[in-house]
Amino acid sequence: MKDLRNNFVKFLEIDETAAGQRLDNFLIKTLKGVPQSHIYRIVRSGEVRINGGRAQPSSHLAAGDTVRIPPLRLPERVEERRAAAPSTTCVIPVLFEDEWLLAVNKPAGLAVHGGSGVSFGAVEQLRAQRPEQRFLELVHRLDRETSGVLLLAKKRSALTGLHTAWREGAVDKRYDVLVRGRWPDAKRKVQVPLTRFLTAEGERRVRADDDGQAATTVFYRQQVWPKHEPPLSLLEAELHTGRTHQIRVHLTHLGYPLAGDDKYGDFAWNRMLAKAGLRRMFLHARKLGFAHPASGEWLDIEAPLPEALQAFLDGLSAERE
Repeated sequence: MKDLRNNFVKFLEIDETAAGQRLDNFLIKTLKGVPQSHIYRIVRSGEVRINGGRAQPSSHLAAGDTVRIPPLRLPERVEERRAAAPSTTCVIPVLFEDEWLLAVNKPAGLAVHGGSGVSFGAVEQLRAQRPEQRFLELVHRLDRETSGVLLLAKKRSALTGLHTAWREGAVDKRYDVLVRGRWPDAKRKVQVPLTRFLTAEGERRVRADDDGQAATTVFYRQQVWPKHEPPLSLLEAELHTGRTHQIRVHLTHLGYPLAGDDKYGDFAWNRMLAKAGLRRMFLHARKLGFAHPASGEWLDIEAPLPEALQAFLDGLSAERE
C-alpha cells in the first residue's frame, strides 16, 4: 500500500460549483483514483461527514457545507494506473463550445467516464486537457461502442437546466442505425417497455418486458438495400425516452438486429459484416437539439458519420448501382 498525499483528515468547504451535487458524485470526482467501492464504504461507515453529521451517498451538498474526508490509502497499482492514463488519450473533436457548454464527437470504443475496468474515459481526458476549467460534467451518457454527440456542462446551472430538459422530453435526440432486413415503414413508433436484469455470468442486460419501464423510439426509414443478402436498411432513430440499450433492444425485439451489436444482435451475421469491413456497431448519435440553458436559443448540434461507417455505406450504394 502507498500513502496518498491526503493521509490526514481533510475538511472541504463546498462552493457554488459543487452545490447541488450528490455526495457520492462529489467524492468520486474529488478523490480521483480511489475505488468507488472504498468511497461508498467510508460514507456508509460514517467516516465521511457533512457539517459534522453522518450522511448518505445520495445526500445533496449545499454551498457553505463542510465535508469531512478521512485519511485514505491507495494501492500502488492504482496510483500507477492513474499516472499512465494520460498516455492513452485520443483526439476528441469539439463540435460546439461556449462559456456554458462543450459538445464533442465521441469516437466509438471510448467510454464516457472511468469505472468498470476503464480508468480514463472521455470526461477525464477533457478535464486533463482543460486544467483551468473548474467545472466540467457529463450531461448525458453514450454507450462505449456508440459514437457521436456527447454534451458536457461547464457550469452547475447549465447542468441542472439541461437535466430538467432531458426529464421533460425537451431534447431532440437522433441516431443513425443500420439493421438487417427490409424495413417496411416510412415511420414507425415503437412503445415497448424494457427491464434490466443480470445474466448468469453477472453481466447487465435489457429485455422487452410488459412490466418494465416505458420506452418509446420512433424509427424513420432512410435507405434500403433490398437486393443485398441479407437485405439492409438505414434508419434514423428518434429517442423519446432514454432507457439503457433502448434502440438496440427495440430493434432486436422487432426482428431487425442492429449491425455489429455484440450483446443483442445476430452474432453470425456480425462475423460476416466484419469480413466485409464493418468491425464496429453501427450506432451513431448524429444530432442533439435543445434550448440553450442560458439564452434559450435553440441549438442543433450534429456529428458527421464516422469514416468507417460512411465507407461501408458507400460500398453498399455502389453494389446496389
